[in-house]
Amino acid sequence: MNVEFINPFIASLTNVLKTMAQTELKPGKPKKKSDTIAHGDVSGMIGLVGESIQGSLSITFEESLALEIMHRMLGEKPTEIDDDVSDMVGEIANMVCGGAKLALAEHGHEFGMATPIVVSGKNHSINHLVDGPKMIMPFTHECGTAYLEICFNK
Repeated sequence: MNVEFINPFIASLTNVLKTMAQTELKPGKPKKKSDTIAHGDVSGMIGLVGESIQGSLSITFEESLALEIMHRMLGEKPTEIDDDVSDMVGEIANMVCGGAKLALAEHGHEFGMATPIVVSGKNHSINHLVDGPKMIMPFTHECGTAYLEICFNK
């Protein structure tokens, strides 16, 4: 997978959470992913379609981190993942994808974004919308871990 496609998503995720939730995540080491099992408890996923590239992005949060981000963004701290937390995760995925889209457009990679889909629950599946290599990268915080998954057809 081309680093030129990955780095804008990493930068956008850290920027969105830093500015919107005053939350700094520590990036871990990216690796290839071969299964569909999510590593966290709630995932926001978006399909990406362009003339030269198709792919999808998912951001998965462990419950403890999702609840902390909810508290920092909106001042609410639910005790479990509910509809409001799911909506927030979908919006974070949307903002991250939008930020990466702007950065990629500067390098001639134009694409449209689908409406985010949110899935939650222990061991839920993430089915990327294209057949291509999948990359997963953990981001740690004292309240839990987030996982960025990216899959492109090239």
